[in-house]
Amino acid sequence: MTTLLLASNNSKKIGEIKKLLPNYIVKSLAEIGCTEDIPETASTFKGNALLKAQYLVKKYNLPCFSDDSGLVVEALNGEPGIYSARYAGAAKDDDLNMDKLLKNLDGIENRKAYFTTVICFQDGTEIHYFEGQIHGTIGHQKRGNQGFGYDPIFIPNGSQKTFAELSDQEKNANSHRSKAVAKFVEFLNQQ
Repeated sequence: MTTLLLASNNSKKIGEIKKLLPNYIVKSLAEIGCTEDIPETASTFKGNALLKAQYLVKKYNLPCFSDDSGLVVEALNGEPGIYSARYAGAAKDDDLNMDKLLKNLDGIENRKAYFTTVICFQDGTEIHYFEGQIHGTIGHQKRGNQGFGYDPIFIPNGSQKTFAELSDQEKNANSHRSKAVAKFVEFLNQQ
């Protein structure tokens, strides 16, 4: 079984990705002893994914993949975007982030949004990107207790439920991350 290094210490994201890659051994940063917070200073999801992958390849000389994801809200000119995890501050608190977003959308009818994921895979010589998106709307209140991040307020198109009200299997059947991972797996299977 092939081992892949994932540039993340987010336990919920790691768990989700491991479920999407059942035929691979996915190791987190903690599992290789890396505890530092890798800088995400680029202005795009693609740029941040690249920064994380490059950092690990350079420091540990291991092929790895990184994921940068976020929520883009049309009425807020793309906010929170690349700042999704720290929208309400450096603490990266999901509830505070959702509270701020709901407050910023108060009284706004256009609640269209989408989640996006960019995976960057770097093996030391080549760089490959895999992207996925899912469109939907932002609800008016938090619902459900599955998932993480903005899942309790994001309602994917074609559903009445938020991501947080869906089972892992239901969410992973069509999420932004699952779409990007599916493209990544297709690439890996061709190697």
